[in-house]
Amino acid sequence: MTMKNLIRFDWAVKRLLRNKANFGILEGFLSELIGEDIKIDSILESESNKDNKNDKFNRVDLLVKNSKEELIIIEVQNNREHDYLLRILFGTSKLLVENMNTGMVYSQIKKVISVNIVYFDLGQGEDYIYHGTTNFIGLNKKDTLKLSEDQQLLYKTDTIAKIYPEYYVIKVNQFNDVAKNTLDEWIYFFKTEEIKDEFQAKGIKQAKVELDILKLSEAERKEYEKYIEQERYEESLIVSNYKVGELKGIEEERKRQEEKQRNEKNKIAKKCLQKGMSIKDIIELTGLSKDEIENLK
Repeated sequence: MTMKNLIRFDWAVKRLLRNKANFGILEGFLSELIGEDIKIDSILESESNKDNKNDKFNRVDLLVKNSKEELIIIEVQNNREHDYLLRILFGTSKLLVENMNTGMVYSQIKKVISVNIVYFDLGQGEDYIYHGTTNFIGLNKKDTLKLSEDQQLLYKTDTIAKIYPEYYVIKVNQFNDVAKNTLDEWIYFFKTEEIKDEFQAKGIKQAKVELDILKLSEAERKEYEKYIEQERYEESLIVSNYKVGELKGIEEERKRQEEKQRNEKNKIAKKCLQKGMSIKDIIELTGLSKDEIENLK
């Protein structure tokens, strides 16, 4: 089995990036994505994880609290889940509820940023990075609802969108492998498990050093190899099922065309019979058998 030199990011998130020594890797990626310097205060365990370890709809890979007391969900998803968009919503909603103590006023609710790195085709769209926020637009005037000066002081922000959760969706497989900027350098790594020497994104050089497969212990390496084998097996199943589905589609289309041609020939044969043409002539014209023509009478 051939392997790249660097550990896949999805495995690193679950195993290595919870270590405080590796916070710089996550901080670098988040800083490039969000566009501001991110400092991680701690990696938290979500209450939904504690409640039910096996509930995939509650699980988040990482729950980070940054220096601004904002909560950032980082989830890496390989499985192709049709309801994944609802899962994103569920995750942020549950996180907000979990972090509201009894008697807490709404102004104390922490900001939630949901970062979703998906390795499958989620929805329809040509881009590979999507950012979602909440705004209120007037139905008549088409203006954007704004905070008053008092509300800006209360919420410590100048726009309504910054109060509500923000969502990032990175569709890794849709990236074209051309890194045009420092954020693209990270996505290039996510997709290829490679980091070029000339890359300059925040945290990327630390990732190149710390996520080297050779730094894994023997036990970790075996676990990682098993994970990669399982991912490849699942991917092969998806490809195989797609091929089977494609072949079935071709066969069904062939049958539809044959049925269409048969119906056309039957229509022609019926008209010929109505006009008194001989069965011999109709056979030559349509290619139908004598029995097929006689059954049309």
